Amino acid sequence: MAGEPPRRLRAAPLHRGELPSSTTKAKFPSLEGWRVAPGWSTREGWHKAPGWSTREGWHSAPGQSPPKERTSMDTILITGASRGIGRAIAIEAAGAGYAVAVNYTSNESKANELIDELTALGAKAKAYKADVSDFDAAKTLVEAVKADFGGIYGLVNNAGITRDGLLLRMGEDAFDDVIATNLKGAFNMTRHASAILAKARRGRIINMASVAGLIGNAGQINYSASKAGLIGMTKATARELAARGITCNAIAPGLIRSDMTDAMPEDARAALLAKVPLGRMGGAEEVAKLCIYLLSDAAAYITGQTCAIDGGLTM
Repeated sequence: MAGEPPRRLRAAPLHRGELPSSTTKAKFPSLEGWRVAPGWSTREGWHKAPGWSTREGWHSAPGQSPPKERTSMDTILITGASRGIGRAIAIEAAGAGYAVAVNYTSNESKANELIDELTALGAKAKAYKADVSDFDAAKTLVEAVKADFGGIYGLVNNAGITRDGLLLRMGEDAFDDVIATNLKGAFNMTRHASAILAKARRGRIINMASVAGLIGNAGQINYSASKAGLIGMTKATARELAARGITCNAIAPGLIRSDMTDAMPEDARAALLAKVPLGRMGGAEEVAKLCIYLLSDAAAYITGQTCAIDGGLTM
């Protein structure tokens, strides 16, 4: 009647183990006593919308499939892997059960030493010499890895160089060389490898950025620009490839013990270290462990992110 407040419809409570009436069953079909809306179904209490599917709690939009589980022979291709952070990632990847394709540019002896170490860990591994800044060479590298390993699951764009100098003194070649390897090299590798990942509808891409790309660094305008560009490329790649089940993330190391930091002037390294809240340099193995996490199934819902590992330098 006019002026009366609307009636509130209340459903009778249904307790676990209680058999609902035929009317309730028709309106709210249940499984083992769980109440679900019409057209919904449950498995161990998980509710999903019509047309959705799950695997261990993973949610997919209608028409999409859940991500495929990693196999023991999934292959990780790591550029610039003969030393430093790339080498540490290769060792961690082998220990995690991945097959490892190691790319290097010039140091063949170091690359071969690494392959011996990886095979000793029980991993399938092979080294490939290639300049990733060359578009065609990157394509040949990707094709060779696919032929030898049967596919590629993860790409780690780790290859990088420095040509430090103040802006007013930096030559054009110093700028171009760093951009060519650090940024264009990552593009070249992603461009060619993403076709393989997209066809498989699964995969991981990790770009090795730097805190220099987040906050800049005096004397490294070329390096800072290349790493900032890599962070932007990471986000764009993540958006483009997400529908194919591929994630793309960046790692931004801070002051990490490596050949690059060893080459820094002592006073510059000490000044930078003084800004690190944790008061120490990081280790390549710490960066590697973060990379392996982002490659894993546990990181399937992380994409387009830049993960700083810097002792608090950029916070």
